[in-house]
Amino acid sequence: MQGVIDFFTNTLGGLWSDSGLHALFGEGGWKNLIMILVSFVFMYLAIAKGFEPLLLLPISFGMLLTNLPMAGLYHPDLWVLVDGHVNYGEVLKEGGLLDILYLGVKLQIYPPLIFLGIGCMTDFSPLIANPKSFLLGAAAQGGIFFTFVVAGLLGFTAAEAGSIAIIGGADGPTAIYVSTRLLTGGGAITTGNIALAAYTYMALVPIIQPPIMKALTTKKERAVKMEQLRTVSKTEKIIFPIAVTIIVSLLVPSAAPLVGMLMFGNLLKESGVAARLIDTAQNALMNIITIFLGVSVGATTKADQIINLKFGGVMLLGVIAFSLGTACGLLFGKIMYKVTGGKVNPLIGSAGVSAVPMAARISQKVGAETDPTNFLLMHAMGPNVAGVIGSAVAAGVLLSVIG
Repeated sequence: MQGVIDFFTNTLGGLWSDSGLHALFGEGGWKNLIMILVSFVFMYLAIAKGFEPLLLLPISFGMLLTNLPMAGLYHPDLWVLVDGHVNYGEVLKEGGLLDILYLGVKLQIYPPLIFLGIGCMTDFSPLIANPKSFLLGAAAQGGIFFTFVVAGLLGFTAAEAGSIAIIGGADGPTAIYVSTRLLTGGGAITTGNIALAAYTYMALVPIIQPPIMKALTTKKERAVKMEQLRTVSKTEKIIFPIAVTIIVSLLVPSAAPLVGMLMFGNLLKESGVAARLIDTAQNALMNIITIFLGVSVGATTKADQIINLKFGGVMLLGVIAFSLGTACGLLFGKIMYKVTGGKVNPLIGSAGVSAVPMAARISQKVGAETDPTNFLLMHAMGPNVAGVIGSAVAAGVLLSVIG
């Protein structure tokens, strides 16, 4: 009888020691528990508040999965560079489900394909009709380079500083693309850190931008009504993506994967002869890649790599980069207001941070608060889509400089 009791005792003891509950409530398990609770918060924001749900929901669930002890879905040690390379054979042999999905992030496959879908959905007509919008989109990238310098001065490595700074572009796929190219996987800052900060601030655009916009512009400037944009021909729309691809790729080759796929998607859209490809790129393919990208990026938010002071630095510098990008766009908008004799409303400069189309809608909203008859949305879409190109070019510059 005693043998039977010992058998069941040992069996139950073994099951408990091998369970995730034992690890969760054991030494160090409190960090995993905190991250699981954080994942619940992000799920709430995505579901109840509608904050970037298409990516925030997959990211938050990936965060939940990766922090379940003993699940073995993601192994950070497999992604640490050895002699400058990841052992992909080891990943395929020993990796879990999320390790396999993360291959698409690490090999820089998912972000360019996201850009392909974005290109199929983007109308560059406001930018073509008002080329000066390129300047506003470029100016709004100032927050990226200023933050890069500040992060370096604060002791972050060049790779970490570049990954943090790109958050200022308010473009999630670009931030993921840059961080996976630069970070080795062995430090306290990971692609998950960067993605989490980037999408958090993208979701908070309606909260962060308006106070900055009102602080840096006068009521007279916010009330400026801009002239209606001219009609853009189909020929211009077709030439534009081809020309941008050639010019950007020759000037900043590192930006070619992102800009090239963005412009390819737009060419499909504007050509009018590839309806099936457009439908696939902006629907089925975009949705599949978004799920894979979100869940696998969320998997990199392991407790030990999130609950530390460096992640606090990422969040702080991220909001600084985004705020400075907004400010730079607004200040350049004020310069254009002066140069054009009051024909440009500075509010459209804040849309240059990308975050399409939310940033443009905020420009419209703040302008309408001053004058309900003022319609700035289409004018703000010019800098907004220019910001998408600008953030990709900024990413290429960072990759070229850091190497």
